Amino acid sequence: MRQGLAAITDATSIVMNMASQNQFTITLGGNRTLAAPTNPTAGQTGHIYLIQDGTGSRTLSYNSVFKFAGGSDPVLSTAANAVDLLVFSIRDTDKVDAVMVNDLK
Repeated sequence: MRQGLAAITDATSIVMNMASQNQFTITLGGNRTLAAPTNPTAGQTGHIYLIQDGTGSRTLSYNSVFKFAGGSDPVLSTAANAVDLLVFSIRDTDKVDAVMVNDLK
């Protein structure tokens, strides 16, 4: 597996390919959805840096495979250029357990 951060191209639906990488970064240029990752393997872990563009106020929704504490989806920091970190672990191919660390400075 490749080391380092893989830049994901901004799109309406954000897709992480777990076959080649598990550390990602993306700058959000609009309101987006984090799609189910492709090629997941149980036990894989990783993270994605979610960065607001210079406008900020971008939102992120999540595919149903993402599972968060208490069942509540986390909300991104909204300031221009804000950085949040989503840390995840693949429990099963249809269950991605995740936690959000907001507003890294």
